[in-house]
Amino acid sequence: MKRFFIEKLKEWKSKANRKPLVLSGARQVGKTWLLKEFGRIAFKNTAYVNFDKNEELKAVFESGFDFKGIISAIQAVCNVDIIPSETLIILDEIQLCPNALRSLKYWQEDCPQYYVAAAGSLIGLSLMEGTGYPVGKTNSMTLYPMSFAEFLTASGDEKLSDLIVSGNVGVASVFHDTLSRRLKEYLFVGGMPGAVSAFMQNRSFATARSEQMEILSDYGRDFGKHAPKELLPRIRALWRSLPAQLAKEDKRFVAADVICENGNKMRSRDLKDPFEWLEAAGIAYRVWNVTKPNVPLDSYRNHLFKFFGVDVGLLCAHSGLDAKSVVDGNRIFTEFKGALTEQFVQQELRAASGLEPFFWSAPRSQAEIDFLVEADGMVVPIEVKAERNLKAKSLQVFRQKFQPELSVRTSLAEYETQDHLLNLPLYAIGALCSLHSS
Repeated sequence: MKRFFIEKLKEWKSKANRKPLVLSGARQVGKTWLLKEFGRIAFKNTAYVNFDKNEELKAVFESGFDFKGIISAIQAVCNVDIIPSETLIILDEIQLCPNALRSLKYWQEDCPQYYVAAAGSLIGLSLMEGTGYPVGKTNSMTLYPMSFAEFLTASGDEKLSDLIVSGNVGVASVFHDTLSRRLKEYLFVGGMPGAVSAFMQNRSFATARSEQMEILSDYGRDFGKHAPKELLPRIRALWRSLPAQLAKEDKRFVAADVICENGNKMRSRDLKDPFEWLEAAGIAYRVWNVTKPNVPLDSYRNHLFKFFGVDVGLLCAHSGLDAKSVVDGNRIFTEFKGALTEQFVQQELRAASGLEPFFWSAPRSQAEIDFLVEADGMVVPIEVKAERNLKAKSLQVFRQKFQPELSVRTSLAEYETQDHLLNLPLYAIGALCSLHSS
């Protein structure tokens, strides 16, 4: 398994003004593995502390901020000599030890010579905000599921992955059929490391699905464990509605389509807190509508939005789509392919390109652009097509009205550029920020 995020961690290590790192993300995206791998390749040794399994060190942190004592205790428990320039200290599940999280402020102020990296679930860390979270005293990063390029590397197609990551899409298009097949595999398997690893062992979609269902079960258990009791029925109802919301031709979220267990329909005001909870957990995202395609896009957003999950493979599992439907393509997939491709594109924009997507619609819904992103100081419209269909009337309307410097149409058609319009294969959308002519 190879995660490109390692390069960001190396950049953090080399910073002159480095602060303790907090790596957050949804459950099961690989935070622990990534930090341990970083320690293995970038340091002489690693001192790993898991607060879910070590009550002794939890007690040491809760007793105060005597760092001489804390370091001695970590050395004893981990059986590691902690040397400032050579040791990575990992504080895992840090949300379970509030004083360890608060201590990051003092690591930064009093012991900046030590390399300290903390990991925790987004929901756990969000619950800590306002209760001593070391605002401004840490370097924060969020880990997402594996991108399609990382999936290619795990599949043994590292050279193809390199072409996409480097922006050599023109060369990559020589392998268009292979990349399109791999993309369909990715749409089913997704980027959760456990599901990818399970699939790669014997190319078994059934094994990957089993892992996905376990992850979804873990999420469900988290609802009951962490969510406020009064919100729990609404959170579960909202989560259940996700596949149906995306399966519609018009994918804008409709509150009335969320049905409680008692059969009652939801109202928008009933869902404000459940949405915030799911987003805090890192397992769902809202893509907001903007009234104008101007920079910064966030300043022009309104109350309309689309509702996406964290991972396309989990969406397949959540929807009950089987491998044959997705990989071979049949009527069931045909009806749902728009949902999977939009989920995939917004996921790649976040994970591979570090971009936050929005969307735009004309008055009276005469035209709609699936996604807008800010890149290099300009707004780039992205029209998503599930197959090879290049008819994009909405994109034509948008281009005539706003004349963007660059427009992107992404589909299973091959790579092509024409008059500020880029036909970008779906498998290469993650390379949007690094594209260059080949």
